[in-house]
Amino acid sequence: MRIDQFLSESRFIKRRTQAKLACDKGLVFLDGIKAKPGKEVKPGQRIILNLANKKIELEILKLPSKNLRKEEAKELYRVIREERKEESLF
Repeated sequence: MRIDQFLSESRFIKRRTQAKLACDKGLVFLDGIKAKPGKEVKPGQRIILNLANKKIELEILKLPSKNLRKEEAKELYRVIREERKEESLF
């Protein structure tokens, strides 16, 4: 499964186009390496997202085999670390 597809199906990023854009901008890392949107993922790998106001590290637990409900989507990953970024006045 592609990383942009995983991020959208796990409901971590709302839309696949937004996940693709985040990868293209260099905000998504897979096992410490910048991830292109088409990079294949598998359970056990770690994803780091550098979002506007926070940095999140996830571990992939399993890949979805079908469309999932919101509650089931949370079982696809485990949040390892989440850091809030301080807001700048400038």
